[in-house]
Order: sequence, then structure tokens, then C-alpha cells
Amino acid sequence: MRFLSAGDCALLVELDDLDQALALYRAIGAQSIAGVEECIPAARTVLVRHDPAAITRARLLAALTDRGRAAAAPAAAASAAQRSVEIPVHYRGDDLAEVARLLHLSEREVAARHTGQPWQAAFAGFAPGFVYLADGDPCFASIPRRATPRVQVPAGSVALAGNLSGVYPHDSPGGWQLIGMTDLAMWDMARAEPALIQPGMQVQFVDADAPGGRVNLPPSVAAKAPQKKRVLALPRARQVIEIVQPGLQTLVQDGGRPGQAQLGVSASGALDRSALREANRLVGNPADAAVLENALGGLTLRAHGDGVLLAASGASVALSVTAADGRERVASPAQAIPLADGDVLKLGHASAGVRCYVAARGGWRVGAVLGSCSTDTLAKIGPPPLRAKAHIAVGDAIAARALRKPGQPTEAPRTLPQRGDTVVLDVALGPRTDWFSPDAIDLLTQQPWRVTPRCDRVGMRLEGLAPLQRARHDELPSEGTMTGAIQVPASGQPVLFLADHPLTGGYPVIAVVARPHLDLAAQIPIGCNIRFRVIGPFFDQNRD
Repeated sequence: MRFLSAGDCALLVELDDLDQALALYRAIGAQSIAGVEECIPAARTVLVRHDPAAITRARLLAALTDRGRAAAAPAAAASAAQRSVEIPVHYRGDDLAEVARLLHLSEREVAARHTGQPWQAAFAGFAPGFVYLADGDPCFASIPRRATPRVQVPAGSVALAGNLSGVYPHDSPGGWQLIGMTDLAMWDMARAEPALIQPGMQVQFVDADAPGGRVNLPPSVAAKAPQKKRVLALPRARQVIEIVQPGLQTLVQDGGRPGQAQLGVSASGALDRSALREANRLVGNPADAAVLENALGGLTLRAHGDGVLLAASGASVALSVTAADGRERVASPAQAIPLADGDVLKLGHASAGVRCYVAARGGWRVGAVLGSCSTDTLAKIGPPPLRAKAHIAVGDAIAARALRKPGQPTEAPRTLPQRGDTVVLDVALGPRTDWFSPDAIDLLTQQPWRVTPRCDRVGMRLEGLAPLQRARHDELPSEGTMTGAIQVPASGQPVLFLADHPLTGGYPVIAVVARPHLDLAAQIPIGCNIRFRVIGPFFDQNRD
């Protein structure tokens, strides 16, 4: 095993191959390690996220070494019968001609090789329903990713990268080579098992356009009844909040849904965790209770029912309350805001920072998905973005015994960045600094990186005067990623991952933003410059 620093709260364990990586992952699952929050297996690595306050690096390294020995020891275990699924494919992908050229094959021969033998579903990642498929035809081992990822890949796209294949479960960014399209849904929350393909399955691709071709659909797909459109009605509750204007974007967010890596689901959750906690503290809610996350202000809310108590935190915005009779008052962001029936709370446009958080005492009555109310914009899990005229019940979503007395701010007001500012973020080098030239590592910290308009909850695309040059140009097998990772595609212009990032990725990560600066990163507006300051890695050297 080789241990690579992946920021101040994660290690990347590198092994020889997929079988060893999965064996270590199973060994950690069989004998848990106190302080380890989540493990993400990949092609030949296991990313281990941990709480630095609960376990030291030395203890973690020792525990992982012990689990590695256990994974390598011979063991007799009966394996369950392997489930299989057939995927019909129309082989007309945008990159099919390029893949055929790289392999010195015809397009028809590429399809024949792709369908010629079953693939093994190895591990989930990137997004819910996206499973990395291994052990296909050896001819695909040299297929490179695209130099620059596509901004959007259509749902159902069948793709290749390296020696792996996969099917994109929904429209999303992606850098794999597209060779075809399937009509089957890879991820559907209406099914008893949302993921059509799951790790451990055998996957057989079938040419849907071949004469006489027949596809055996899984019962859960073939017998699926059409879903009735749900009609949303005004909640019957004593207190209801109406969304008068949602602003640029308003989502429901909470502490996230960690621990779902086996489904390919990342934690997501509020981007600015300190602002989430502050808003909930002001109204007396549990720290990670659901809030509204609004981008750049402009959110307007109307109270229906008396006794509503709201609080706002995060980006700097002016807060005003207009009563039903037209009287207006200024509200303070440092205390809870009481609203009577008909009162309207308006958040002005952000003068500093990006994201505002609005908590309601007693919580927002929103249904949880996989244990969280958060909206994961990449995975398309959780409530949709809020629209004008939507109504949400408040006040009864949290048990009364879990509520506390509304509090006061416990931290001094933060100075948040404004457009044009230069923001310094602390980073730890690794895990893949050895993929870059020494000049690139110096350049990471010596030049400013402009925050481009291509930013969202998935990540921030940065642009520097000079790109980061690689020392290695071969394909990196997909491996786990974390919030704060600075991933560098072949173009050399980095992407800073935020909370809705893919669970795994195939571009090398040169450094990871330190956990204390993730909240600040979430509040950096477009047009700012970022400078990175190296404070790690957090142990002296790699260990074998």
C-alpha cells in the first residue's frame, strides 16, 4: 500500500489493482476504524475521509496497514450468485469515430468488441447510478479521456475511459468518450432499487440496432408502472412560508447525506457550513437542520400564520420586513426575525459573499431523500429549486424537545469577499502532485487564479495566465474525490470542487483546500482572484 495525503481530513490509499482496492474496502467495512467517516473505493485506490479531531494520522495509518494485511490474507468465502443486467445500446455516440480511429477499428467493430463479453460492475462513483464497469475487451485499455470535459453529457450516454466503461445516469458534465446511447434509466427513485446497475453485478451490453437483437429487461424495469404526476397542495399547517421571489436560485440544504458512497451518492449539503449553523443557532434549531440556501440574495418570503421566527446568515445582504399594512422595518442579521401573518421578509442583493441561509424555528417541512433534505444538483436528488408561489410549512418539522432557546451569534461577523477581491485559500499538496512538473507546483501558488462564470455547487472553474503543466500524460484510473479538491484536466486550468462534486474522478488532484477554508471558498464571487497558500501535506512522506 502507498499512502497519499489528500488534504487535512483524508488519505488516499493506493494499491496495485481493483481487486486489492475492493479487498481493503471490505476489510475496513468488516472492522471499522473509529474516526473514519467514509471510504470510497475506486479502480486501484480507497479514499479514506476521517475526522482529525477523532483520530491522528499516525493511528489512522497504523489501522489501515492492519486492515491491508487482513485483506491480503487468504480467506475462504462463499460468493453469492452474481446478478446480471442487459443494456441495449444504439452505437451512434459523438466520439465513436474517434474511438474507432484510436483503436484502428471500424465503428461496427468497436460496437462488436463492446458487446462481445460481459463487464463487471466494480464500484459506484461520479453520480448516483454511475457504476464503473471493468474487465471488458482488453482493446479498450488505452482509450484516453477528453482533454477538456464536456459541460453537459446527455443522460443514457454509454462511454469509455481507460479500461472502464459506464453509462451516464443523467445530464451532467463528463470527460469520457461517448460511443452510444441507451434508453434505460440508470437511476430512478421510483424503483425499489434506484440504481439499475450495482457493484457486483455482471453487465452485458447489447447492440439495439442489430437485426434480431433481443434484450432481457430486469423485472424492476420491464414491469414498472407509469408514475402519476403529483399535485402539490398548500400544506395544512399553522405556519406556512410562501416563496414570493426565489432570486437567482434557492435550494433546501442541511448537513448533507454522508455514508452513501456505495450508491455513488456524495454528501452534498450546505456549502457554507458555518453559515448553516449560525442561522439555525439564531432560531434555536439543531445545528444541521434544513435551511434555504439562496444565491446572491433577491429572496422574498411571505409568512402565513402568526409566530413565525426566521433568521438569515451568510452573504452580506440588507434585510427588510414589510407588514401587511405596508409599514416597513429593517431587520438585523445578528438576531432572529419574528414575522406576523402577512409579513414579507426581503433579502437584498448580496454586496459581499455569494450564499445566504435562511432558517425557520421548528424547521422547514420538506421530505428527506436518503436521510437528508439537501438538494444535490449534480445527482438530481432532493427537492427541486424553489419557485415563486411555492408554499412550505414551517415550525413543526423538528421535535419540540430538540429545540433550544433562540441564541445569539457566537462568532464575530466575517469579512466576505467582493467581486474583484483577491482571496487566499490554504491548501495541502497532494494526492497527485507527482503528476505535475515542479514548475507547475510553484505556479499553483505564484499566480492568481480568476474565478470564471462557469461556477455552481459542483465546482468553480478557475483560469490562470499560464496553465499547469503535467509531468505525466497517461490516464489516471478513476479515484475518490473530496470537497475542496483542486482537479486539473489536461487543459491545465483547474477546477475547485464544492459540495455537489462527483464522488470519483479521473483527472489528477494537485492539492486540496483545508477544511477551515471551505466555507470561505463557497462565498467567493465570480470575478475574484484566488491565491493558494500551501500549508501541508500533513505527514512527512508516502509509506509503502
